[in-house]
Amino acid sequence: MIIYIAGPMTGLPDLNHPAFFNAALKIAANGHRVLNPAFLTEGLTQHQYMDICQAMVRSADAIFLLNGWENSPGALAELYQARKLGLLIITQKSAAPQHNVTSRGAA
Repeated sequence: MIIYIAGPMTGLPDLNHPAFFNAALKIAANGHRVLNPAFLTEGLTQHQYMDICQAMVRSADAIFLLNGWENSPGALAELYQARKLGLLIITQKSAAPQHNVTSRGAA
């Protein structure tokens, strides 16, 4: 399965990259492929980041929501798109599916 990681970045120490990389390691250790926005280069505009991240969401089978996602406008936008696409939704708190509206060919 291809899993996109979403969560808060703006205003957090190190842009919350440690949480993203830790989640990516755990997801990959379970045999999944990871789409991690923390790997994106610095210096882009918010619009550019969101454009790239929305493309990553469209390429995923599931979205993994890091703690604090509820307070992140970007993560909320990514979750909205994931729901529209019928992706499997997993929260860090539960580390289990929260919602599955017809998962798109998860493998």
